[in-house]
Amino acid sequence: MNNKYSDLFDELVKSYYNGNFDETLKRIMVCHKKSPQETFNIIKSLCGVDLEFDNNYVYNLKKAITDYTVETRLLDKIKGCPESCIKDENGKYSCQAACPFDSIIYDKKVKNAYIDNDRCLQCGKCVDSCKEGLILDKVYFLPVLDLIKNNEHVFAAVAPAITGQFGDEVTMDQIRSALIKIGFTDMVEVAFAADALTIKEAVEFDKHVSGPDDFFITSCCCPIWIGMLKKVYKELVPELSPSVSPMVAAARMIKRLNENAKVVFIGPCIAKKAEAKEKDLNDAVDFVLTFQELDDVLRALDIEPSKLEGVPSIEYASRGGRLYARSGGVSTAVADTIEELYPEKSQHFKSAYASGVKECKELLDNALKRNIDANFLEGMGCVGGCVGGPKALIPPEQGREAANDFAYNSAIKVPIHSRLLDQVLEKLDIHSVDDFKNHEKVSIFEREF
Repeated sequence: MNNKYSDLFDELVKSYYNGNFDETLKRIMVCHKKSPQETFNIIKSLCGVDLEFDNNYVYNLKKAITDYTVETRLLDKIKGCPESCIKDENGKYSCQAACPFDSIIYDKKVKNAYIDNDRCLQCGKCVDSCKEGLILDKVYFLPVLDLIKNNEHVFAAVAPAITGQFGDEVTMDQIRSALIKIGFTDMVEVAFAADALTIKEAVEFDKHVSGPDDFFITSCCCPIWIGMLKKVYKELVPELSPSVSPMVAAARMIKRLNENAKVVFIGPCIAKKAEAKEKDLNDAVDFVLTFQELDDVLRALDIEPSKLEGVPSIEYASRGGRLYARSGGVSTAVADTIEELYPEKSQHFKSAYASGVKECKELLDNALKRNIDANFLEGMGCVGGCVGGPKALIPPEQGREAANDFAYNSAIKVPIHSRLLDQVLEKLDIHSVDDFKNHEKVSIFEREF
């Protein structure tokens, strides 16, 4: 969400939460400085829905929030570009310069930029680049509130990068307390699902890498990395792990253990909203919120995590799973697990990781040419990894430090030493490492590319 509309978002959240949404909506439409059509376009994006403006807009908007259906287009262009928009030294407007995939095209005839959805990977870098606030990502909190009101079991699955985002002294227990105060049933660390995937990636590495010329590309974490492989580097897809991301794995684990559960993922990434809607994955996550959106919600509802008494939980995520928050973390987690499971292969494990689109392209270019001195490739589309996501609340360096501190203070070092993970996997009918080789048993952790 563009910061330009945070006050408007606060109003919508408060009114929906307090039950006076109709009156607030009508007042905003009458009093807003922009035209009714443009105002409605902003409001519908902030409400996370897509519909046409008409005289029955209040009823239609509320119905759309309640009857939320899967949309494929997540980035909205509110109106045409103003003449005041300035080009850079390369002749590109700010949104074009921010786009790493050249998916924003300027039409000289109508003097307007538009998003080419065939090229767009939904990374959201254009959202913050537009100083006029004309590009918005859909915000799903009002549908989430509706989900909470109408379901008994709604879980918040938080990304490993959440550590430190809401203040240096704010604990995970306090974040858990804040989410329960909003109305969530409970909070789950996605790092726990990352632990299960770490074991799976170690097993996949053992299967794929047999000699010095073999290499393996991990699919964990980043939808931008996967999008680049699927759209630009298709020749490398056979080397790609058939694993889902920790976000999807967490949601599927929760729903397998509680068939009535709904899951809302909370992280620093706009692209996760698109990942959650992919046809082979849309059974998992019901909604995605970003850290910035959660911060706006907490502010709108006057909830300060730092002032709450935390709701404690037992230690259940490992160091490796929590390190997924930053670049190189997946490599570290998988390396440690390979050392435990396949000690004869661990001495030959050599990773190469990239963060940011530029580095990812360089790594994949070299992989195509077989010009790499590594057999395990990890890529994250944001500089620094998930801690550098476009909707993080703190600088990447600070996020990395917070993630490292939290991870290296974990009581569980590697996932195969976790008794609780063993118990959960047993409930999922996974009873041994060998079961990770059985596609039927690990189907919730897999996808086809």
